[in-house]
Order: sequence, then structure tokens, then C-alpha cells
Amino acid sequence: MARITIIETGLVPQKYRERHGSFPDMFERMIRTEDPTATVDVVSIPNGDALPDPRKLEAVLITGAAAGVYDEVDWMVPLEDFVRKAYTNKTPMVGVCFGHQLIAQALGGTVRKSEKGWGIGRHVYQVLPENGVVEGDAVAIAASHQDQVIEPPNDALTILSSDFTPHAGLLYANGTTLTVQPHPEFDVAFAQVCCDLRDGKVPEDAVATARASLAEPMDSAKLGGAITRFLARR
Repeated sequence: MARITIIETGLVPQKYRERHGSFPDMFERMIRTEDPTATVDVVSIPNGDALPDPRKLEAVLITGAAAGVYDEVDWMVPLEDFVRKAYTNKTPMVGVCFGHQLIAQALGGTVRKSEKGWGIGRHVYQVLPENGVVEGDAVAIAASHQDQVIEPPNDALTILSSDFTPHAGLLYANGTTLTVQPHPEFDVAFAQVCCDLRDGKVPEDAVATARASLAEPMDSAKLGGAITRFLARR
């Protein structure tokens, strides 16, 4: 039975939390779809929880956040230290969106705002053949990001990519670290919320295109299942 510790690094805006839940709630639903027996613990940085010793955890999942990895907030450096300890210890670890970027930065990669702007709506990513984690030729997943991994760490192999996000999924050489830019934990309703939040900040036609794209089939359960199985590895 897997025991997964979710590190919450950002909060769903209060007005949406009642209907959609927190980011850990979304991940717990994703995890339990694949493994109903999994145990989920939550460490919430915004609520002041202390980071545990990653060497004592069975598996770690780092969520998305509104913060950028380059922001000077007091918890960023300790979280990077946590990532490096988990990596060295080969603690199974997954990062999603901000978590994807934070792990890349902590392990020597480069992250910054992309000149391509906001990525929202349904994005399709090409899958590296025979990567051992994600099957198939492509996956379609909801995205919501402006920052990107521009240069992956030397230890990282790109397994998901698109023209918009060339390094959308990274599998690391230690064999126990996986990160993805898009959000397999989002349902279509919350992906629509992410489009709504960009109104007035992203060109109107881009938001309309993103909203319309969410009517197309998604592979969230496929990627969510792959992540859950990955975290259960020992």
C-alpha cells in the first residue's frame, strides 16, 4: 500500500476551493482513482507546516503554486534542499507544474517566464517512446502556466514535449524522480476556472480557444495513473 506525502505549495483561491477542493484534494482523487488503498498525508507550506525529512518518507508529490521558483519567499531554499535530499536518497518524487519547475531548478536546470506567454486549456504532448513510465504516442492534458523549464538539468531526460512546452515532462537519472508541467489532477471544470482566471491577462481569442479545447478528450486518468504507479515504486 502506497503512502504518499503531498507537499502543498500553493492555495486554490477561496471562492473556488469549496466546489473544487484544494490542490492536495485534487491529487488525492487522482491517486485514489488508480489506487484506492493509497494513504495520503499533506504538508501545507502556505499553512505553516514544517517540511519533514524526505529520507523518512515513502513517496513525495509537490503541487502547483502561484509563486515562481525565482521568487524570494522564505520557503523556497528549504524546499530546494528538501528536493536534493529526496533525490540523493532516491525517495520516489513527482513534481507537477510549480513542482516540476522547482525540482528542475533545485537539480541544476533553468526556469523562467516563457516569451510564449500563458499556456492554458488542453495541450497535447508527444511521448518519448519506451520511456518506461508514460505509454502511447501522445497525451492531452490541461495546462495552466507561464513559467517553463528552459534548460533541464543534466540528469533529466525529456519524455513529454510540445512546441509550446519543449520540456513538459522530465524523467531523472536516479530512476525515482518524475516531473510534469501540465495538470493531470485537474478536472475539466477546474481547467475552465484556470481559463476564467486569465480573462483580461491573456488575449481574448487565446482564452476562447483554450476554453473550447477543453471539450476535446483528455488523458488525465492515464497520466495520473502513471504518476501514482511511479510513486508506489520502491
